[in-house]
Amino acid sequence: MEWIFMIFAILTEVAGTTAMKLSRGFTRIVPSIAMGAFYLISFVLLNLALKKINLSVAFAIWSGASTALIAVIGYAWFKEPMNAIKIISLVLIILGVMGLELGSENH
Repeated sequence: MEWIFMIFAILTEVAGTTAMKLSRGFTRIVPSIAMGAFYLISFVLLNLALKKINLSVAFAIWSGASTALIAVIGYAWFKEPMNAIKIISLVLIILGVMGLELGSENH
């Protein structure tokens, strides 16, 4: 169950960050409210995941997966530039998260 919480914590964090971009510096009310709601839900879900997942692993997965998804959304939706260095960096984030999980005591 904790991994389901983690997946939804990641997705709601990504939704919150996307809403932040759409809020245009808090000038648009609906995305601004959505941002706060999504972040609150994300932290609640992350907290629930922490009941069974080690803190270092959970936070690395939450932040790393969110970073990778936001980079893809930024490229696909907001037309932000993507180059080889960014792609390699995202791969390194994913490998680092995998290494933390593989090195955890629960594995």
